[in-house]
Amino acid sequence: MNRVRLVIFNAALGPLDYRVPETMQVEPGSVVVAPLGPRQIIGIVWEPERLPATEVPDSKLRPLLGKLPVPPLKAELRRLIEWTADYYCAPLASVARMVLASGGALKGPATMTEYRLTDKQPDRMTPQREKALDALQGEQATMRELAELAGVSVGVLRGLVGQGVLEPVEVDCDRPYPRAHPAHDAPDLSDSQHEAAQRFITAMRKGGFAPFLLDGVTGSGKTEVYFEAIAEALTSDRQVLVLLPEIALTEAFLRRFENRFGSAPVVWHSSLKSTERRRAWRAIATPPAQGGAQVVVGARSALFLPYAALGLIVVDEAHEISFKQDEGVRYNARDVAVMRARFEKIPVVLASATPALESLQMAESGIYEKIDLASRFGGAQLPEIATIDLRETPPERGRWLAPPLVAEMTARLERGEQSLLFLNRRGYAPLTLCRHCGYRFQCPNCSAWLVEHRLSSRLACHHCGYETPPPPACPECGTEDCLVACGPGVERIADEVREVLPQARVALVTSDTLNSPEKAAEFVQLAEERLVDVIVGTQLVTKGFHFPELTLVGVVDADLGLEGGDLRAAERTYQQIAQVAGRAGRGSKPGEVLIQTRHPEASVIAALAAGDRDAFYTAETEARRHAGAPPFGRWAAIIVSSEDEAEARDAARAIGGSRPELPDVAVLGPAPAPMALLRGRYRYRLLINARRSAQVQTVIREWLGALDFPRGVRVGVDIDPYSFV
Repeated sequence: MNRVRLVIFNAALGPLDYRVPETMQVEPGSVVVAPLGPRQIIGIVWEPERLPATEVPDSKLRPLLGKLPVPPLKAELRRLIEWTADYYCAPLASVARMVLASGGALKGPATMTEYRLTDKQPDRMTPQREKALDALQGEQATMRELAELAGVSVGVLRGLVGQGVLEPVEVDCDRPYPRAHPAHDAPDLSDSQHEAAQRFITAMRKGGFAPFLLDGVTGSGKTEVYFEAIAEALTSDRQVLVLLPEIALTEAFLRRFENRFGSAPVVWHSSLKSTERRRAWRAIATPPAQGGAQVVVGARSALFLPYAALGLIVVDEAHEISFKQDEGVRYNARDVAVMRARFEKIPVVLASATPALESLQMAESGIYEKIDLASRFGGAQLPEIATIDLRETPPERGRWLAPPLVAEMTARLERGEQSLLFLNRRGYAPLTLCRHCGYRFQCPNCSAWLVEHRLSSRLACHHCGYETPPPPACPECGTEDCLVACGPGVERIADEVREVLPQARVALVTSDTLNSPEKAAEFVQLAEERLVDVIVGTQLVTKGFHFPELTLVGVVDADLGLEGGDLRAAERTYQQIAQVAGRAGRGSKPGEVLIQTRHPEASVIAALAAGDRDAFYTAETEARRHAGAPPFGRWAAIIVSSEDEAEARDAARAIGGSRPELPDVAVLGPAPAPMALLRGRYRYRLLINARRSAQVQTVIREWLGALDFPRGVRVGVDIDPYSFV
């Protein structure tokens, strides 16, 4: 091969051809360095017949500069990249870039210097040095990491190095991770769990693509079941990928994994340090039989890593909308996971207590094999669910918790049991206004109200991150002490709990308070040791936690998720409330769920109260079928944005004016997006509704490909959208 075609990480240029020097050996999937003008770029060698490119005579080809010391990307991964780019109308280069997510990993083997304590004491003890010595017992890490761990400056530690109290240790950057052992602590499974686990194990031994939907009620032991499939993969030296929807849940999962298999898995998420990403990436690209990674637990981006010997994929809480990425390549990790399993010819398990309607439909049609766990493990019973009609039993004036819910919380507190209050709204109040002139605080970059956060004394935008301290006077009329918080957030609910139950120990659980795996682990420990009486949280508390003494769940505002124009609002509301209800009564004590609502007759609320999931899904299925919505039809969105409102509007009108006239494709819009200004860009949307038979991606590519836009205009395509803001 003396001529190769590269995918380079510049979507505007597309594939480029290069000459291979006689001294270099490359193959499809090789990661290489190539010249581009005066610069050097990284590219991936691709099969030329699969990528169209401008034909350049051999005599004009520039030579490759080098091949990077990493294994070639496997054909299965290249096919996944192609499929993702094609299905989600994304540039091939943008998808391929996600595979090479650690620049340090591409440089080959390396060593680094870490430090650890010796037996020597410092010549002179200071409070900072004493603090460091106490914190660093048994620790070994880089200087910067040790400084963060001890809460002291790097200068303090350098002084200890100079006195021989800390000693340098040269370590291999790619040192192997501790090995997991399939038989370390095998559990006693119930009959239904054992039957489900055997089905997975049989599929793995048989080989080939096998998609499963593991549909089990909350507390039924789904994790223990797919752990047995993981054990089978470990026995046969195959790798496993477990996708989790929330990084904050990672710590609790890692502990369960370590208890079962004797060591922690490899972790992959955006918060890893560069050295951790490098080590994980290179371990993943190495077969387990050669000391490589065995099990990877990660966020959605872990799906595109170059696994050397992938044998099983598990998508836990597979219904979660956080698996859908809404920026850059707008892919759904749940669906891409199924496709990766198909290309790799391996089993994939989608686990959920409230599966997405699309997944249930795939099982109904026989594409997925559905495995049910209909009862809780160990004889625990599902909680009793009742509604509180806020029209008949409203909270006291100025409060948000109805008397029946407060009474049940009081009873739980007296019995030494725990309660959980769920409200999917961060901060103290969603809107702050001036009682004198009515001025409302709005984000300068987005068409959204600023949310008051009293814990941090900030008014914050939850869309762009803008923050400002609350002013002492109204910026419109100048009146002092006139600002009013409107509506409740979780911080306000937590304050109310402290008022009505002053003796209760309250934990606030949101992405603001549990913003790292360590803080999440600290909360879990406090709750398990019964040092928390009432948990107040957002959707973060709806999944993953198991507290045996938690016997009451209160849903503060069940109607909140039904507001707005979200086409999946009913399904999402059902899933959230059903998941948070599942936190109650997971031990030997019975659980109860109280749902505060102004619309107890709504189909979602009625189905939850009756415990009739099938009735809700049947009604939702028929509504989707009637509307031609997924899974019976196709949705796609075109989002047009610019810093200039007129430019965005004109571009959107140009797209709408050239819409295709096809019998199986309907185009709605353009119209200003519900979030018409986001991060300083004005936004317009078009929504496409098509029959299943329509080639939506081909239609969109040909439609938009014929148009030219000003440089300041961005046009994004969202296939199967989940967000409609």
